[in-house]
Amino acid sequence: MRPFLLLATRAEDGIAEEEFAAFARLGGLKPGQLDWMRLDRTPLETIDLDAYSGIVLGGSPFNSSDPVETKSELQLRVEADLARVLDDVVEQDFPFLGACYGIGTLGSHQGAVIDRTYGEPVGPVTVELTLAARKDPVCAGVPSRFEAFVGHKEAVRELPASAVLLATSDACPVQMFRVKEHVYATQFHPELDADGLCTRIEEYKHHGYFEPHESEDLKEVARRSPVPHARRFLRNFFSTYARD
Repeated sequence: MRPFLLLATRAEDGIAEEEFAAFARLGGLKPGQLDWMRLDRTPLETIDLDAYSGIVLGGSPFNSSDPVETKSELQLRVEADLARVLDDVVEQDFPFLGACYGIGTLGSHQGAVIDRTYGEPVGPVTVELTLAARKDPVCAGVPSRFEAFVGHKEAVRELPASAVLLATSDACPVQMFRVKEHVYATQFHPELDADGLCTRIEEYKHHGYFEPHESEDLKEVARRSPVPHARRFLRNFFSTYARD
């Protein structure tokens, strides 16, 4: 099987390594089936899409909607690298799944309105699939309503005409969408279980997602909140697009 490729932008080694392991473990991949490129360390060269089964993009400390003048040189370079990748991905309708930061990145690329209208606090939320999702292979076997972990400052406020809405929630209308037939993005984290969320709560408790003194309470809520259906999106994506 050709491996999948994880594009990562987290500068913290521990979080980056945990994210890579979580995508592979919760997605049901075996050793060697997921490659890894850390864009925070190395500028992205041209990707030979034919070498991979698909691409996944993880979360990030970056926000697509931040004013340009506030973005670091690293963030601007990463955004430019990802834009070039998405040019090829969308043109070729190449299998792609972006989680959290991925929805802002793909959304921005497609002309969505990304802002802070629908940010959500860290923790579990109830997500609901749309009618279009019931016919989508990446959503197969997922209940019409399911729990997933979120935590984001920005979100899609308005989808472009090129996108198909696949999932929504009360506090955040765009939780998942698809472009063409094989290019996906989720606002929720399909790669997070309770342990993974607790690790990120500890790492990012001074990054403005919540008040630092709330971190232990948030961890306790996470531990009481199994989200078994969210990972099904990863497994479906990997099983649908795996190729020799």
